Amino acid sequence: MAEFEASNSLPDLGEDIDNETFGQIYDMDEDEDHSFSLQIVEEFFEQAYDTFKEMDELLEKEDLITLSERGHYLKGSSATLGLVKVKDCCEQIQRYGKMEDLDGTPVEDKAECRKRLKQSMGRVKIDCNRAERILKGFYHLPVPDELDEEAEEDEAKEATAEKDKKATETEQENDKKKEEDTPKEDVGKPTAESKTEAKKDERDDKAKKTEV
Repeated sequence: MAEFEASNSLPDLGEDIDNETFGQIYDMDEDEDHSFSLQIVEEFFEQAYDTFKEMDELLEKEDLITLSERGHYLKGSSATLGLVKVKDCCEQIQRYGKMEDLDGTPVEDKAECRKRLKQSMGRVKIDCNRAERILKGFYHLPVPDELDEEAEEDEAKEATAEKDKKATETEQENDKKKEEDTPKEDVGKPTAESKTEAKKDERDDKAKKTEV
């Protein structure tokens, strides 16, 4: 493996990664092949992609609380490496999972929170992929394929639309079943009111006959 330069001469890693924060991890290396910082980087991305899979399952189950906790967890580990965009997306996931806006204001509409979560989860995968490509390239390791941003975003939108459609269909089915289960009065069957009116008419007829 090629030797690395000192952290004070790290190349500009771009807006996805904070050089100063990553440099602090990089400075902890004691050997020339920088195995310590490399191990942290590799373990993070392995952990991140496992967490993304779990997040997808949690969203499908609508377990937003646990989803928020996973976002909080990943936010901390990404911040340690200086992955600023990944961290920001994870904070969004943490907030929306708690049914909050980014400023902490409560969001009452659960469907809206699911929609935002799906979008943020699609975004964080793209940002994580970009950060991995940058750091793997920095360590002269094989670089993963680049995710198609438009395809990933379209997939997120389609998944959200499909879930909303299923929710609407389920609601309609429940309303229909409820309507079918509600007892209906038989057509033509005398009601208490009609019986009372008939009795009254009968008494009126008798009174008229008596007068005559």
